[in-house]
Amino acid sequence: MRKMGRMMESMGIKNEPVDSVRVVIEKSDGSKITVEPADVTKITMQGQVSFQVAGEIKELEGGPSEEDIKMVADATGKSSEEAKAALASCNGDIAQAILKLKPE
Repeated sequence: MRKMGRMMESMGIKNEPVDSVRVVIEKSDGSKITVEPADVTKITMQGQVSFQVAGEIKELEGGPSEEDIKMVADATGKSSEEAKAALASCNGDIAQAILKLKPE
């Protein structure tokens, strides 16, 4: 392994372990991918930084949390269903969902 590390370093590639417990990736559809426990390595090559993540993967369903839905519904006086739809259309942005549902 040491020989591989020296060879990569001679090619300008640096690997650094990142002290991490969990990695959460928030997808554009509102769902999340959680990697826990996470083994993360920071890779720097030609000025570009990337991360390699390994571990146990859990994919969580998308959509706003019940807490967020209640907050939007309470702030606007709308139903939970309307609040949930507004949050979904605003990619989970609470302030934007409230503005969308507030009467002008």
